Amino acid sequence: MPKYSDGLDRMFHALGDASRRAMVERLARGPASVSELARPFDMALPSVVQHLGVLEAAGIVVSTKVGRVRTYQLATDALTPAAEWISRQRLPAERRLDRLGAFLDTPTDKETT
Repeated sequence: MPKYSDGLDRMFHALGDASRRAMVERLARGPASVSELARPFDMALPSVVQHLGVLEAAGIVVSTKVGRVRTYQLATDALTPAAEWISRQRLPAERRLDRLGAFLDTPTDKETT
């Protein structure tokens, strides 16, 4: 089995949870406080903070604290490594599908008579 970089593994692990993906989607619209991010979820604030910690450890979000308010935002180009990896996997699959399409479009001897 190929070995992937720890960063990419952490990123996919972090994105493997629906709550964390929803937080990333919210942060794509702009920075938000922890309480803002917690609002749509039926979970305790410490659980939300734990999810945000996983996202931060993966390099997907960054946080700043002003007074008692911690604000999160997406890290610049945070999802680029995942997007590049997905793109590299997609190209060979598309080529195989193109070859299959060309094969299926090729007339057989029975069709030409």
